[in-house]
Amino acid sequence: MSEGRILLVEDEPGLVLTLTDLLAAEGYAVRHAGDVPSGAAAIAAGDYDLVLLDLMLPGGSGMDLLRDMRAAGNDRPVLVLTARASVPERVVGLKLGADDYLPKPFDSMELLARIEALLRRAAGSVAGAGGITRFGDIELDPDRSEVRRSGRALPLTVQEYRLLAFLAAHPGKTLSRERLLEEVWGYDADVASRTVDVHVSSLRQKLGDDPNRPRWIVTVRGFGYRFES
Repeated sequence: MSEGRILLVEDEPGLVLTLTDLLAAEGYAVRHAGDVPSGAAAIAAGDYDLVLLDLMLPGGSGMDLLRDMRAAGNDRPVLVLTARASVPERVVGLKLGADDYLPKPFDSMELLARIEALLRRAAGSVAGAGGITRFGDIELDPDRSEVRRSGRALPLTVQEYRLLAFLAAHPGKTLSRERLLEEVWGYDADVASRTVDVHVSSLRQKLGDDPNRPRWIVTVRGFGYRFES
């Protein structure tokens, strides 16, 4: 049985009932919000370990909730559930800070596997225990699961931190997108290779790494990425 607190922000009554029963059967405690105002209040309350977030909600957009959540420094994992499954919308969601994206309709076992993977990675550092990694004006602190730039903590999402930590744990080694998906996200998805690219792009922006001439996260065309310290 699993343990964890899930905040479900969803307005479809049938899906709410189905997901609540599914998650409760797996040992999760589920809290529900059915529109943007109640979702914002529940997110601010902070009594959860992961958010399942629909994008089409009464009172506004789930994208607004996600953006405000990350702007406030809240780095709890967010798994977006939505019928709006086009590639541009997935990219926007990931850029706003979503850790994962699952289009409706979805398989319940895949949903549970992704939730488990996100919670597992939120609980500990991919890079493992050890000293601080420094490169340029950046410090990666595995004990605090924190990345600092010039002494100031960066607002990285859980998956952004995990990706950087894994890259930094393998300096000078070219890592394929498939390897990064497997090691950092913990599952295989045929359409998910773009996920790595979006997270790398966001990381470069937050680290101050010029995407045209990156110093630290170098693109290896046709294969993946390499971390250069």
